[in-house]
Amino acid sequence: MAPGGPEGAAGRPLPVCPRHPDRPSLIRCQRCGRPACPECQRPAAVGVHCVDCVVDLRAGTRPGRALGGPTPARTGLAAARRPRSAERPTVTWVLIGLCAVAYVLQWLTAGQRPGVTELFWYAGVHTSAWMTEPWRMLTSAFLHSLGNPLHILLNLFTLWMMGRILEPVLGWARFLTLYLVAALGGSVAVLWLSPPDVPVLGASGAVYGLFAALFIVLRRTGGNVTSIVALIAVNLVVSFMGANISWQGHIGGLVSGAACAAVFAYVPHARRGPALRQWLGTAAVAGTLVVLAVLGAARLTPTVLLGLA
Repeated sequence: MAPGGPEGAAGRPLPVCPRHPDRPSLIRCQRCGRPACPECQRPAAVGVHCVDCVVDLRAGTRPGRALGGPTPARTGLAAARRPRSAERPTVTWVLIGLCAVAYVLQWLTAGQRPGVTELFWYAGVHTSAWMTEPWRMLTSAFLHSLGNPLHILLNLFTLWMMGRILEPVLGWARFLTLYLVAALGGSVAVLWLSPPDVPVLGASGAVYGLFAALFIVLRRTGGNVTSIVALIAVNLVVSFMGANISWQGHIGGLVSGAACAAVFAYVPHARRGPALRQWLGTAAVAGTLVVLAVLGAARLTPTVLLGLA
């Protein structure tokens, strides 16, 4: 910003629109992260885009991700041309495909004991002195209830809605990490807060993590968070009031997803090379979940498990 520009209450310079340096703006473009004055704002699926990003998108280029990579505002370099395929939420579709394939396999093995459902769902007993099958904490997030098709339909629709917004912003690697961390966080909460002999399944915990991530991203980029806050609130009410719903997994996914997204959004990444500090922060979040899982499993001694019989 040029000297003598507008200042905030604490005397710090307010961000200004790059195209109109005399106009301060706290609203940032969802794609490049730069401030945009009202004249330069263009409505987007979430928040706004700046005029430059709209032009670049139509031309098939991209100035850089707001959170997942360097932007012109950070590096001062011209944007590299990217194909339109870079905008496609590939990981989102892969996750949807995996859930769909798993659901078909659940149906095909429904008459077997154990079938795919029983082999890969999760309950606290699966990470205890009785069993050691920690992979179920993630595989359960790809299964859904055979008795309620709306379970998978709503989860996959929400995953598509969130993924098409978040994956281009975060980048595929960060988005996939966020999804898996949220899924793990949901299972850790189930381990601590649910009866150890009650199995759970579904992508809801991971989806709640995406809800939290969208809130964090919107806050970070100056977007309007009213809609996502209302969406989270309504879903939490349903989680606590509905029958056969694992509110524990939803809360765990929400909290762990928020922690992971906060690292991506607020920990600055290097100007060159991989964003080491962001990945170290993400590893710390995942490591905390692993420690909580180990401690939770240690609580489920043979005496505790026999008391459930």
